Amino acid sequence: MLGATIIVFREVLEAALIIGIVAAATRGRSGRNRWVLAGVGAGVVGSLLVASLTGELASFADGVGQELFSAGVLGLAVLMLAWHNIWMSRHARGLARDAKQLGADVASGRRDMSAMALVVTLAVVREGSETALFMYSLMIGGDNSRVAIFLGGALGLALGAAAGFGLYAGFLRIPAKWFFSATSGLILLLAAAMASQFARVLIQADLLPSLASPLWDTSWLLTNNAPLGVLLHVLMGYEATPAGMQVVFYATALFLIAAGMRHAKTLQSPSS
Repeated sequence: MLGATIIVFREVLEAALIIGIVAAATRGRSGRNRWVLAGVGAGVVGSLLVASLTGELASFADGVGQELFSAGVLGLAVLMLAWHNIWMSRHARGLARDAKQLGADVASGRRDMSAMALVVTLAVVREGSETALFMYSLMIGGDNSRVAIFLGGALGLALGAAAGFGLYAGFLRIPAKWFFSATSGLILLLAAAMASQFARVLIQADLLPSLASPLWDTSWLLTNNAPLGVLLHVLMGYEATPAGMQVVFYATALFLIAAGMRHAKTLQSPSS
């Protein structure tokens, strides 16, 4: 549940910030609210279409190997989370700057209002599509019920929308970069945990060696089902009896994504 909350909160906050920047820059422009709402509506419809396609692929996978499909979804989720964190490490400021410039162009009449609606639509579709994939990857991980994941996603949606509106309205004085820094660290750990689950699925399908099963056993200290064990599993992929290959995948994903984020920040120009 907590994993779903973190992912949805981050995705919704990103979309809300883009929408808020464009809306703030076009404040007072006739018809602005109508175009923004139209963009949000179109984005939600597009995201639902992507989510339905994910469900169709899941049904189709019953005939080609559920393990392979599950591994494919988990692997894609890891790659997208890695790309998301690395790309945002370098381009977050530029994304906000471009949205602000678009709003200024619309407000001055240099750009049509439809351009604003298109940017809002694309922002919602992008974040909504990623959310659909990540939520499904949490479901096939088998660690949480669908109800818990749905409730966690709903909570993340509410918190993300509230935080985005609060930043837009000026109610929150906390810099947005603090939100993103905190959630980037959590998403880094979630990506590593999904990489471990990816290895576990392939081991179960006899497509990867386990190396050692288990590599260690800390059940005497903290079991997977204990409240703290569940929390640590969600936050950082804790397992009391992991296979050796799972640890290799976890550590490799953690190192590569963190190194990519660090490298992206060094490439970011001071003016961006």
